[in-house]
Amino acid sequence: MPSQFIKEYEALKKELKVANIHAAPRITSVVVNVGVGKHRDNAPFIEAVKHDVAAITGQKAQERLARKAVAGFNIRQGNLVGLRVTLRGKRMEDFVKRFVHVTLPRVRDFRGLPLTALDGHGNLNVGLREQLSFAEVHPEKTDAIFGLQVTFVTTARDNTEGEALFRVLGFPLTQEVDAGEPVPSMTRSSTKKK
Repeated sequence: MPSQFIKEYEALKKELKVANIHAAPRITSVVVNVGVGKHRDNAPFIEAVKHDVAAITGQKAQERLARKAVAGFNIRQGNLVGLRVTLRGKRMEDFVKRFVHVTLPRVRDFRGLPLTALDGHGNLNVGLREQLSFAEVHPEKTDAIFGLQVTFVTTARDNTEGEALFRVLGFPLTQEVDAGEPVPSMTRSSTKKK
């Protein structure tokens, strides 16, 4: 099935001066993670999270269990620690379009995604504090408020190629953020000072 982003990849090919469109970087998968933390024994909360994640991604979430016990966090081996969904193909491309054009504009006090959200290998990590930013979730119908992390995995070799790819796809990347104020909706790892 042809990609929905063929025009964007053509523009990227010209920008990066690569001979073949298949040599241009592209998004290969999108991973959505939700940590359940202290709510791991709260069955109604877990069911509400599963329902909302399925509505957001169009796919059932996979339960992630602890690989080993961590006494400091009161976690035993085999405890539920989170939920994960991996999107590929058409479902992934639909999610990327909705994320850029619908979800990000709905984030409260949004000022763009900092370049520090790129991980050095061209992948982008975005944390959202509330799932209510997604249009698929109706606040009056949801029973739980939770944050989630979205990772866009690419074939880019470095941050330069990754940045070019995300800019072509319409991601609002910003050079820097005001020092002293954390970026709304970003994860801790993306707000570290240099």
